[in-house]
Amino acid sequence: MIETTYLAILIGSLLVGVAVFTSIFSTRFGAPLLLVFLLLGLVAGEDGLGIRFDDARVAYFIGSIALAVILFESGFETRFSSFRVAALPALTLATVGVIITAVIVGAAARLVFGWSWISALLLGSIVASTDAAAVFFLLRVGGITLRDRVRSSLEVESGSNDPMAIFLTMALVGLATAAAGEGEAVLSLLRSFFLQIGLGTITGLIGGYVIVRIVNRVELEAALYPILLIALVLALFAATGMAQASGFLAVYVAGLVAGNMRMRQVLAVRRVLQGMSWLAQIAMFLTLGLLATPHEFGQVLLPAIAVAAVLIFIARPVAVWMSLIPFGFSRNETAFMAWVGLRGAVSILLAILPMVGGVAHGQAMFNVAFIVVLCSLVLQGWTIAPVARFLGLVVPARYGRVERIDLELPGRGDHEVVTYRVAPDSAVGRGRRIPRWARPALILRDGRSLRFEAAGPLQPGDQVYIVAATEHIRLLDQLFARPSGGTDSAVLFGDFAIDPDIRVADLAEAYGFEVGDGDGSEPVAAMMRRSLGGDLEEGDRVAVGPVDLIVRRLDDDDQIAEVGLALERRAPPRKLPLFQNWRDIVAYLKARKTRRAAAQAAAQAAALAAAVTGLARDDGTGDGGAEV
Repeated sequence: MIETTYLAILIGSLLVGVAVFTSIFSTRFGAPLLLVFLLLGLVAGEDGLGIRFDDARVAYFIGSIALAVILFESGFETRFSSFRVAALPALTLATVGVIITAVIVGAAARLVFGWSWISALLLGSIVASTDAAAVFFLLRVGGITLRDRVRSSLEVESGSNDPMAIFLTMALVGLATAAAGEGEAVLSLLRSFFLQIGLGTITGLIGGYVIVRIVNRVELEAALYPILLIALVLALFAATGMAQASGFLAVYVAGLVAGNMRMRQVLAVRRVLQGMSWLAQIAMFLTLGLLATPHEFGQVLLPAIAVAAVLIFIARPVAVWMSLIPFGFSRNETAFMAWVGLRGAVSILLAILPMVGGVAHGQAMFNVAFIVVLCSLVLQGWTIAPVARFLGLVVPARYGRVERIDLELPGRGDHEVVTYRVAPDSAVGRGRRIPRWARPALILRDGRSLRFEAAGPLQPGDQVYIVAATEHIRLLDQLFARPSGGTDSAVLFGDFAIDPDIRVADLAEAYGFEVGDGDGSEPVAAMMRRSLGGDLEEGDRVAVGPVDLIVRRLDDDDQIAEVGLALERRAPPRKLPLFQNWRDIVAYLKARKTRRAAAQAAAQAAALAAAVTGLARDDGTGDGGAEV
């Protein structure tokens, strides 16, 4: 018994350690890291190294705890500003989009496997949600900078669509095994939906506030605060689940609330949460990989690949397009969001429920879901960055990597202590003076502590400690940042800056182009906002005559504070013929109506001309006869 315990600990620790080291491989070769974790579990499993693990209930237990930690950390890292920007489209994707995806995939599963509608829709529900861990990792660590609205919508959707998929899966498992009549089962399903979503949201809001209050009021050792927080999160998850509500939705909402409130030891809590989230992802993917038996995949391989193709190329794009039509996303943005529909551990975790519940084809559903996840991570996970570049959605990073450490001040003031390491290629490293309000309180140079007055100009390698107002930290980041990828800033933000309040007519006169009637008196900033539809990001471009106008900087109210002018125009991104939004649809209908009216007018004119010609001929013939 003791030897078995030691062996299990040794194997588990080695698997986790190897999983951590595989991150080097993933970063170097661009492989989705979570795919590596999953494959590592398969290699170590029954058909690989021979580790036998077939307890589906234990796997679901481990996966549920891991997913609760991941969802809380996802909400904790989401700022309210990002949530406000993306709330409506993301929540529409997380509800309507999940249902549409489940229905389309379910129809494909019924056609391919010949299962009943309930079983087919159950498989559709299992693979209907995107994976928060995969999406967060690839968007935040993938090295691409996207428009804030697109990135925030994908992140909020991936964090909030799991409860809908979980609800649909549990409800359909209940229907598949229920003895009640169909009408009674549907009513029970509706009651369960409102209970899970409504009560889950309410308990999440209350729970997040209570968690912050408890953490702020108790006096503990600094190292105990993260432990207390995680214990409270899991208690909220369990209590909400026992109340027949969605514990997963509750912990995500609680994380969103807690992450946007002032909390004691928040920096230490954030670091521990990030580490726990990584550990949860590794544990969940390794466990699910060990649970799988690849030698059984051959029985469903080709139909499962067909289902994966329907999900990736039909169901997800249709669901995203139908969900986002009212929100004004461009065609390329909608196409990219349709492509970033990565499936992951949540789908495999949900596939355990039919096995545990004794649903017909339960083992086949698990194998199909596993294959679908592998196809999604390989195809979509490996191509996110190239697809973003192809669609022209990668916006320039305003500044590059910053070597910064946050230090916590006692109390709840509006100032922070930050420490920067001066990089040789940063603005400060090249001799740029820092503002008077940001003079360092301390400078570490060659192992010595120096006051700012005695240190002289800052030198590369210096570590500086600055006490600054929270709203000024972004400005300091720009001064101490490395160049963003070594790209010439003139290419990204224009050759020089112009006043955003200058009139369009004055700009046209200076560069020799014409403007439409009534447009000349409009300020450049107002014209750009109108052209961009009011959704502004730094780096956005508007072509005007022979030049490009670029949003160089936005103020705190998202108003254009600085405009760049590029003399060399950049080629516009490719415009897809699909995924029209409501503006495109309205414009098409208006153009069609105009063309139809023009065609009718032309036809009437031609008919009138023919009639006049005919009358003229008749008159000429009659006159001729009279003359004769």
